[in-house]
Amino acid sequence: MRVAMISEHASPLAVLGEEDAGGQNVHVAALSIALARLGCDVTVYTRRDDALLPRRVPLAAGVVVEHVDAGPARAMPKDDLLPHMDAFAEYLHAAWRDEPPDVVHGHFWMSGLAALDAAQPLGIPVAHTFHALGIVKRRHQGARDTSPADRIDLERGIVRRAHRIVATCSDEVFELLRLGAQRRRITVVPCGVDLAHFTPDGSVAPRPPGRPRVLCVARLVERKGVGNVVSALAGVPEAELVIAGGPPPAALDDSAEIARLRALAGEHGVADRVSLLGSVERADLPALLRSADVVACVPWYEPFGIVPLEAMACGIPVVASAVGGLIDTVVDGVTGVHVPPRRPDRIAAAVRSLLDDPVRRQALGRAGARRARRRYGWDRIARATLTVYRELALGRAAAVEEVQR
Repeated sequence: MRVAMISEHASPLAVLGEEDAGGQNVHVAALSIALARLGCDVTVYTRRDDALLPRRVPLAAGVVVEHVDAGPARAMPKDDLLPHMDAFAEYLHAAWRDEPPDVVHGHFWMSGLAALDAAQPLGIPVAHTFHALGIVKRRHQGARDTSPADRIDLERGIVRRAHRIVATCSDEVFELLRLGAQRRRITVVPCGVDLAHFTPDGSVAPRPPGRPRVLCVARLVERKGVGNVVSALAGVPEAELVIAGGPPPAALDDSAEIARLRALAGEHGVADRVSLLGSVERADLPALLRSADVVACVPWYEPFGIVPLEAMACGIPVVASAVGGLIDTVVDGVTGVHVPPRRPDRIAAAVRSLLDDPVRRQALGRAGARRARRRYGWDRIARATLTVYRELALGRAAAVEEVQR
């Protein structure tokens, strides 16, 4: 099966941890590679953000990343890309006119617009994964939401036009229904985790002796709740907080969010117990996760959240906000502890309870590793996604056969 993945701002080749590079990049890369292992031929289309990038770059056996000329060939905030989606769609339409893929899978709302505009005139079925919904973002960020003003209306259009919506968690289904989606056209397929890379056994990053370690791994944007963990540290005496994410270590002093977190740590009297690592190579992430006693993942809202899965796969218990996909992945009292978002006092209490009880901590970690292995391996996720593609392809074939009669 020939599959076209559309990921306009989140290239699978990007360096992770910066403002617009995170879970979607991981998802698109890992899903594409796992689909290729099942025999698919996958092309990932992403916007060219550097004039020196080759047009096509092999990612893995059976997977190629194709750079699309749409707007300036430089890095741009994703919220500024909407005016360039017509050019993106024109490129896709031309690419598919003579050699159409069997199915198109859009990732993020602007990719959905381009995918649908390019594919529908050619009769190619389109599946779509939002990764984040504008209505949820606006609810939680209010005036600080930098999305284009018409994002929510455009997402409603995608919901109506896409042949299948692939939601990543049960909470998203309710939001989609409120946007007008038909339940029969929604399939829930979660994100996954690389079970060969993230394991309980393996090297452990160095850490100071005798001091408990709390770890946050996140893109450094305010809504990820890292600041709430910094504030909570005042209520967790003696523990250190290690924060991975953001710009490369050499550029930390240029980051406004790093400056905010440092100021917050000083305000709460915990600056000497907070370490900001900047971006961490993906190859080094499992060892860093295994060095933690607790991983805190407490975003204000979260469409899915891959970091908790990675921590669970490494056997580390998670303190997680009871929001979005974290409600599905982290089982409260079994693989971690749920807390309300934006509540440093509750984060501190949950972390203290785990640090004070190593037996419980180890039990949660073992249960998390089992859950990750049983439910969230990328091969399992790819099989579920391929089932959706086959249903769409069969539907297209039936429609063509009906017309020919």
